[in-house]
Amino acid sequence: MEYVLKTNQLCKRYRSFTALNGLTMQVPKGAIYGFVGKNGAGKTTLIRLICGLQHPTSGEFELYGAKHSDKAIANARRRMGAVVETPAIYSEMSAVDNLKQQYRILGMPSFDGIPELLKLVGLENTGRKCAKNFSLGMRQRLGIAVALCGNPDFLVLDEPINGLDPQGIIEIRELILKLNREQKITVLISSHILDELSRLATHYGFIDSGRIVREMSAKELEAVCRKCVRLNVTSTKALANVLDGMGVDYKIIDDQIADIYAKPNITQLTLALAERGCEVISVEEHDESLESFYISLVGGEKHE
Repeated sequence: MEYVLKTNQLCKRYRSFTALNGLTMQVPKGAIYGFVGKNGAGKTTLIRLICGLQHPTSGEFELYGAKHSDKAIANARRRMGAVVETPAIYSEMSAVDNLKQQYRILGMPSFDGIPELLKLVGLENTGRKCAKNFSLGMRQRLGIAVALCGNPDFLVLDEPINGLDPQGIIEIRELILKLNREQKITVLISSHILDELSRLATHYGFIDSGRIVREMSAKELEAVCRKCVRLNVTSTKALANVLDGMGVDYKIIDDQIADIYAKPNITQLTLALAERGCEVISVEEHDESLESFYISLVGGEKHE
C-alpha cells in the first residue's frame, strides 16, 4: 500500500509538556483519514509539524517518501494544502480576491482556475461580498478553497466543522467527499466530533496523550462496532446450543446476555429455547458507536 504520510516515533516537547509522545501512524493514498482524539491529545501539534510550522523534538515523518529532514520535503509540501485551526483568509476581501492573493503567494501565473475553484466549494455567487460577512460555514469553505490553490493532492483539515450549524456541517461533509471521490485528493481530518467522522472516514487513527493507540480501516471499525440483537435470556448455554444449530454468528457476554449478529425470527427462537427450558427476558437492537469505541480504547475516566 502507498502512503502519503508516515510518522515514526514522533515526539514534540514544549519545556515540561509532551504534546507528541512517540506517535507512529500511516495515512494511505486516496484515504479520508479520521484523526480521532479529544482536545489536547496532540492532533493540531502533528498537523503543525507536517506543515513545517514547527519542528519535531525527535522521531521522523515522511511526506510522499521525503523525510522531514531532507531538502526534498519542500517539494513534497507543495503537494499539500492545509487549514490549521482557523481558515487563513482576508476578512476585508471577497472570495475571488482571497484566491487571487493566494495565487500570487504561490507564484501562479494565471487566475484562470479561480472560477472553477469557487464553483467547487460552492462560493461562485458571492460576488464582491467581503469574507467578514460570510457565514462560518462559508468562511470554512473559502479556507478550503485557499488550501486547494496550487492543486494539492493531500488536504489536511484541523477540526473543519467546529462551531458549524447542521447545514454548514452537511456542506463541509459533501465538499470533502467530493474532493476525495472526484478530485482523488487524500484527506486527513482531525476531529473530536466522532459521529460526523463516521460518515466520512475510510481509515482511522485514534490518538490519546500524544500517541496512536490504534489504527484501523472503516471496514475493520464496522466489524468491531457492528449492529446486533442483544438477548437477555435465562441461560446463554441453551441459547448457544440453539444458535449453533441455526448457524448464526453470536457472542456470549455473560450467563444471561448474548449478542446475535443477525436478525433471527424471534418467534422461532423463543419456541426453540422454550423446548430447552430457557426463557427470553428481553430483546433489543444494539451497536457500539464510534464514540463508545474510542472511550473503550483510551479509558472513560479521561472523558467524563
